[in-house]
Amino acid sequence: MASSYTSHIQKSFKYDVFLSFRGEDTRKTISDELIRAIEESRFYIIVFSKNYASSSWCLEELVKIMECEKMTEHTAYPVFYDVEPTEVRKLYGPVGEAFKKHENDESAGKWREALKEAASLAGWELKTTAAGHEANFIQKIIQDISLELRFIDSSFDGNLVGMETRVNEVISSLEMGVDDVRMIGIKGMGGAGKTTLARAVFDKLSFQFEGQSFVENIREKSSLSGLNSLQKQVLSDVLNDQGITVSGVHEGKKMIKKKMRVRKVLIVLDDVDKIEQLEALVGDRDWFKPGSRIIITTREEQVLVAQEVNLIRDVHLLDEKEAICLFSRHAFRREIPIEGYKELSEQVVCYAAGLPLTIQVLGSFLHGKDDREWEDAIDRLKTIPLRETIEKLKLSYDDLEEDYKEIFLDVACILKGWSKDDAVIALKSCGFPAPIGLRVLELKSLITISEAGYLDMHDHIEEMGKNIVRRVNPNIPERHSRLWIKEEIVDISANESGTQATKCITLDACPDGLNFEILMNGLANMKELRFLHVQVPYDEDEVSNWNFDEDSLHLPNALQFLSWTWYPFSSLPKTFQAKNLVGLDMAESNIIQLWKDGEQKACLKLRFLKITFSKLRTLDLSVAPNLETLILQNCDHLVEVHFQVTANLKELRIRSCHRLEKLHMPAESPKLRSLNLNDSKLTTLHLGITPNLKTLSLGNCYNMIELHMPAECPKLVYLYLHLGALRTLDLGLTPNLQWLYLDNCCDLEEINAPAECLKKLLYLEISHCGRLRSFQFPKEFDSHEVVVTLSELHLIAYANDEDDADDIGICDPSNTWPEFKFSCYYKEDPASSFGNLERLISLGFGARINVDSFSDIICGLQCLRKLTLEGGIREVPKNLGRLDRLEELSLRSTDIKNLPDSICMLKHLKSLEIISCRLLEKLPEDIGRLQCLEKLIVKDCIFLRDIPNNICEMDRLEYLDLTGCIRIEELPEEIGRLECLNELDITGTGINRLSQSIFQLRGLNIRGSTQILEHCILARH
Repeated sequence: MASSYTSHIQKSFKYDVFLSFRGEDTRKTISDELIRAIEESRFYIIVFSKNYASSSWCLEELVKIMECEKMTEHTAYPVFYDVEPTEVRKLYGPVGEAFKKHENDESAGKWREALKEAASLAGWELKTTAAGHEANFIQKIIQDISLELRFIDSSFDGNLVGMETRVNEVISSLEMGVDDVRMIGIKGMGGAGKTTLARAVFDKLSFQFEGQSFVENIREKSSLSGLNSLQKQVLSDVLNDQGITVSGVHEGKKMIKKKMRVRKVLIVLDDVDKIEQLEALVGDRDWFKPGSRIIITTREEQVLVAQEVNLIRDVHLLDEKEAICLFSRHAFRREIPIEGYKELSEQVVCYAAGLPLTIQVLGSFLHGKDDREWEDAIDRLKTIPLRETIEKLKLSYDDLEEDYKEIFLDVACILKGWSKDDAVIALKSCGFPAPIGLRVLELKSLITISEAGYLDMHDHIEEMGKNIVRRVNPNIPERHSRLWIKEEIVDISANESGTQATKCITLDACPDGLNFEILMNGLANMKELRFLHVQVPYDEDEVSNWNFDEDSLHLPNALQFLSWTWYPFSSLPKTFQAKNLVGLDMAESNIIQLWKDGEQKACLKLRFLKITFSKLRTLDLSVAPNLETLILQNCDHLVEVHFQVTANLKELRIRSCHRLEKLHMPAESPKLRSLNLNDSKLTTLHLGITPNLKTLSLGNCYNMIELHMPAECPKLVYLYLHLGALRTLDLGLTPNLQWLYLDNCCDLEEINAPAECLKKLLYLEISHCGRLRSFQFPKEFDSHEVVVTLSELHLIAYANDEDDADDIGICDPSNTWPEFKFSCYYKEDPASSFGNLERLISLGFGARINVDSFSDIICGLQCLRKLTLEGGIREVPKNLGRLDRLEELSLRSTDIKNLPDSICMLKHLKSLEIISCRLLEKLPEDIGRLQCLEKLIVKDCIFLRDIPNNICEMDRLEYLDLTGCIRIEELPEEIGRLECLNELDITGTGINRLSQSIFQLRGLNIRGSTQILEHCILARH
């Protein structure tokens, strides 16, 4: 995004405008001072009056002006006051009379030429401007020149690194060509360059508006001098009247609304932090004249949302190349580092992490210093943050409520890099309003949440948060509220100097140099510790040689959240009461049971329990009646989980616990929303009453024979089943089901799904269940797909491998087909529900399909627009005429011999494809009744001999393809009646001559053998 750098330097002028007009002559020759004044002026206004040419003084001025006008960046404008341009150019009339006195002057020639050149320039003529009204004429000149000056002042400042592209992006967002009132927000952390960007946009665009105002530092100014003073600034700037007074905010609103409606304005409100500021200064869009634009910079996204701005743009930090350039300009007064300082400069820029404020401050600080001073400064930055940056960033923190401040400090010191879901559980466990708190921090640009759902923040904001914690008791870490540095934690533990001041500890380190026993004993004095996160791996052999066990571990009873990866013991410490524990997360641990010797300690506050990749064997949750979330994953030794009272359970996830055989679900789980039991050995599952269940996933549960769904599951949205032994699936009443996946339910024979269950289905996928190899139903189409207005079906039939090969496709005496497997792809209009799914699903389950039942299923489909049948089907459904909406019919690689006459009743059919149906012997005699048919493709039907004569009655047929039908030897004689036919392909047929009538068709493109094409050429000649 770096802007291009140019060596062109715009000339600086001392004066904006030089005015040349006829006055009393006071000198005979033009002075040096006047010459310099002319040379140092950007614009010249030459007022030609009747007596202008009589003054040698004016004529000398004019000669000098015209010399300068030919130079870069000077512009002259003639004003014709009671004279016409031709009078000045040709020197006749009053102007000519005035010039006669100079006819014999030696300078007359150059004066005459100067007059001619000046009068040929674009300018203003009183007679043709402002209806000859002198005051309006003068005002018009002032406006035009002012606009020119503002345009020049708006030229882009090349010293702003990386800004040009960013400015253009903002201008594009403003949509200057649209005649409406548009508000956009520029959001970002402190010091990121929001004000600089907004100022650059303002300077570039302001000349296009009738009034403009740039109000800086609104956060600070509104608290110091009130909103009415800011209202006064907006009004004074726009109206160019410094005498305006605003007695109160309400009056100011009325004044702004009244004055702004009649002029197109550009207003920038910088560093807004409260919606009240916007309500007072820009209110609503109807305050402003169409074409006006308002730009708001802020760290607070919520104020932009509340104001309902048209667009919110994030300000992008500098990339490495831009950062080096900006730093070099401040440190070296050039574009790149000087020799010997490149590596040091890169270290500084790396520390700044793209933040322009830090880059500028450090660049200016290091300017002129030697390399030793540079190295000292860089070393100091590693431990002591840059004060100017921290103070700027801390403004956002100071505005937070107390709970949100605590959440911010937890993220800065501990939770940065955690997944949002895990962080929410940790923060909730400690009693904080986690979801809304994280959202507030995100809206204030203090944190970011990645697309993958992980917490992040700029390095300087993290540094600011840690500095807030450290500065309370500098150099006394045991009195800090949060500890995250390994060396400090080890030192405090070794000295047993822990205090009640410590609320949170995170220890993520290698075990080298750590004495585990001392480390654990060191927690004893931290009586108010609420959060403990330990991630220290230990070797199994090392643990077995320890002469202490879990009872030597002193966990504070105040703990609300405990997360311990590689916990070395088989149970929690006996001394730990866990009466305040809300969240417990154990990963990669040796834990076998929660409490030693089967002791049952009540964990009345425990709401979140997560145990993964551990040796847990059984779990009795009767001690945790208020549990909300239970996650057990990859606990390979887990055999049984027992619930007693779980009225608050919201999420139950037991995944990849391959030995789990028993799960004692409660009779009622009124709050359960999500249940995932993938990869278990469960044989039965009774869900009980679960009125709020939204997602159910039972993947790879190969041993499950019985699944007892609730009679009613009104909120179930997602259902995934991979149950190899299940024979019957009763969905019950699930009226809001949207996603249904059935995968490898090989023994499934019956699905009981009331019609109400499938009305809201958006996606259905069945794979290797019953007679269905696959079934896909996507109701939500990708944005690039054309949305169908009716339904479409593509059905493929495969003869069962167990059937005798000789019987494939042959009906038995009872008219029953061989056992088929089907693949089905069906889609319909997202806004419709035709009730076709139930019929199609019945293809895969229940009684064996025969000719009649197959025909009933297919021909009973509602609003079918397109039908494709493929595979070993021997007979086309008999009652195709019932598909009265059908427009496209395709038969591919089937075993059909004849088409039913009912096909001729498809009055809306536009396309008929019969491809590789090698047993097909003839087409229906009445096929000509398909009056809407536009495309007929009959390819590779090797036993087809004839094309019915009444095909010539198809008035709309445009495309006829008979490729590969080797036994067709001739076309109907009257084929020339097909007036719309423009494509005929008879490649690979037995046709060697064409009827004469076909040559009546103009524009017909014929494809075929060389012989037939030569015949066509000869016939046409």
